[in-house]
Amino acid sequence: MLRQQRVVIENVSPQIQCGAFFIKRTVGEKITVYADVLPDGHDVIQAEILYKHESEKKYSVVRMQDQGQDVYFETFAVDKQGFYDYKVQGWVDHALNWQHGIEAKLEDGQHVKSELLDGVQYLEYVSKKAPAQERPYLQKLIRLFKEDNSYNEAVKEAVSPKLHELFLSCPQRFLANSSKVLQVYVDRKKANFSTWYEFFPRSSSTKTNTHGTFKDCELLLPRIANMGFDVVYFPPVHPIGEVNRKGKNNTVNAIEGDSGVPWAIGSKLGGHTAIHPELGTEKDFKNLIKKANDHGIEIAMDLAFQAAPDHPYITEHPEWFRKRPDGTIQYAENPPKKYQDIVNFYFESKAYKELWEELLNVTLHWVNCGVHIFRVDNPHTKPYYFWNWLIGQVKKDYPDVLFLAEAFSRPRVMQQLAKQGFSQSYTYFTWRVWKHELIEYMVELTQTEMKEYYRPNFWPNTPDINPYHLQGANEAMHLIRYALAATMSGNIGIYGPVFEYMDTAALPGKEEYMNCEKYEIRHWDWSKENKLTYVISKINAARKAHECLQQTNNIRFCTIDNDNLIAFYKWNDDCTDQMLIVISLDPYYSQRGTVQLPLEGLGIHAGQSVQVHDVVTDNGYLWHSEWNFIELHPALPFHLFHINT
Repeated sequence: MLRQQRVVIENVSPQIQCGAFFIKRTVGEKITVYADVLPDGHDVIQAEILYKHESEKKYSVVRMQDQGQDVYFETFAVDKQGFYDYKVQGWVDHALNWQHGIEAKLEDGQHVKSELLDGVQYLEYVSKKAPAQERPYLQKLIRLFKEDNSYNEAVKEAVSPKLHELFLSCPQRFLANSSKVLQVYVDRKKANFSTWYEFFPRSSSTKTNTHGTFKDCELLLPRIANMGFDVVYFPPVHPIGEVNRKGKNNTVNAIEGDSGVPWAIGSKLGGHTAIHPELGTEKDFKNLIKKANDHGIEIAMDLAFQAAPDHPYITEHPEWFRKRPDGTIQYAENPPKKYQDIVNFYFESKAYKELWEELLNVTLHWVNCGVHIFRVDNPHTKPYYFWNWLIGQVKKDYPDVLFLAEAFSRPRVMQQLAKQGFSQSYTYFTWRVWKHELIEYMVELTQTEMKEYYRPNFWPNTPDINPYHLQGANEAMHLIRYALAATMSGNIGIYGPVFEYMDTAALPGKEEYMNCEKYEIRHWDWSKENKLTYVISKINAARKAHECLQQTNNIRFCTIDNDNLIAFYKWNDDCTDQMLIVISLDPYYSQRGTVQLPLEGLGIHAGQSVQVHDVVTDNGYLWHSEWNFIELHPALPFHLFHINT
C-alpha cells in the first residue's frame, strides 16, 4: 500500500502487548506517553498525544516534548472512570522548519529575501487559524515579507518568539501520521488504595457456641473503622453444602454440629444468590452494607464460582457439570489436595453460554444489593476469556465495581488475569521475607511493564496461608510484616482477628492454621485491644494522611549498610508528599545502620539540612548530612519519616 507520510511513529509506551490489553489508572492519575517519532532527512517535526474519554467525540490534544534521539514524551491526566483512547500523531512541521532555516541562514550572514516570500504561505495559513486578536499582526507580517524596503523589520519578525508560538499553536499537520489507538481503563481511586480486613461473619458472635449474624457484624464495625480499615471482606455467606461436608481441621467426615466450609456453596436452602439462614436475611445483609458505609467501610463479597454436591444447580442444570463414566461428578482436586465437598463448573460444556449468563446474573444480583467489591476465589481455574467478558459486562453499567483476583499461582497466570481486567491481584508478598527478595519483587512490580496493569494487594496472611515465618512468631514479626505491606503497597489486607491476636498455631509441616476458621466457628474476644491493634491503627492513619502511601509505583530503595534493615523512599506524583521508610527485618535484636538520603529525588543539595518527622511516634529530627544513623528495636521495628524539604 502506497503511503505518503514522512514521519515514522513506533515504540509507543505505555502499552501492553502491542495494545492487545489496556493499561490501568485511577481517577486523577497521569499517563506519561513516550514514542519514537522520526522523519526522513533533517526537517523539524512535531508530535502530540490525542486522547479522549469513551463518552467524548473529540480528542483533546497535548504537544509532546523532544527528549532527544528522536524520542518524544508528554503527560496527560484522566479524570473520569471508564475507557480512554490515546494515540500519538506526528508530522513534518513546514512552518517551524522554515523558521529554523531562516535562523540558521541569518547566523551564517546570508540574505533571506526569497525565504521571506516563501514564508508568506505559512503566515496565510496561520492567519486563518489564529485567534482574531492575532490576525492584524499576521497580516502586517505578510505585507512586510512582500515589501522590498522592510527587509530588516521582516527578518526580525520572522525569527521572533511570538511568531514561533503562533506556529506552535496553529500547526499545519500536513501528511500527519498516527500510531495505533491504545486504551487505558480508569477506575475509582479505591482500586489503587484500599485497606482490607477479612473475618468470618459466622465467628462474629460475642457468645460462645453461637453462630454469628450480620447484626453481630454491625457491632464490630466501630472496632474495624477505628483500626483504619475501609474494606471488610467476608468469605462466602451462602448456604453450605451438607453432602461430603468437611469437619474440623479438614477432616473428611464431619460430625453433627460441624459447620462446613463456606466455599462449599449450595444446599437445599439455596445457592449463590441465597444467604446462609443463620447469618440472617438479604435485608439484614443490605442493612449491614449501609451501616458499614456509615463508618467509611465497604463490604467486599467473595465470588466463588463452584458448587457443593447438593447445590440446586446440580439437579436443575446437570449440563453445567462434567460427569465421570460411572455417572458421578468429579469433586475438585489440586493434587495432592482434595476438596470432596466441592464440584467445579464444566466451562467446556456445550451450554457454556447459559452458564456464563447465570454467573453474570449472580454477580449482578449482589451488585444490586450494594456490593461494589468482589474478592474472586480461584479465578485461575476458570477461562481467562470468561473473566474478560464478565468483568467487562459488569463495568459497562457499574464502573465502580472492583474485582480482586485470588490467585497464588504461576507468575504469568497471575499477570494474565490482571490483563483480562481484574482491578487488583494477590501477590507473592506473603512469602517474601528477606531484604533481597523484597527489593527484587518490588522492582518487578513497579519498574517493569507490570506497573501499567498489575495492581498488587499485599496480604501478610489469609485463612488459607499461615506462612512459616508467622507460625509461633512474636509481636515484632507481626509489626514488621504489617509495616512492610502497608508502606510498600497501596492495597493491603489482613485476615483477622487471627493476625492482630497472633493466633498462629499451625498444622505440623504445613502453612495451614490449626483449628482453621474455614472448617469451624471460632469464638473471639472482640473487645480485646493490644499493641498490634494500636500500632496497626497508627500505620493506617498514616496511610490515610499521606498521599505517597496511597499508591505502589513511586518507590525507590535507599542504600543502608545493614542487610537486616530495609529503607525506601516514596512520593506522590507532584512530590508534595514524601516519606522515608526504614524497617528492621529482625524480630529479636536491635539493628543499627546508616541510611543514605535520596538527595536527587528530594531536590536538595548535599549539606542542606532536612527535617524528618516520624508519623507514628511523633518524634522529629533534623538531619545535616546525606548519611544518617538509624537504630531500630523489636519493640517498634520501623520508622515512617515524613520529609519536610
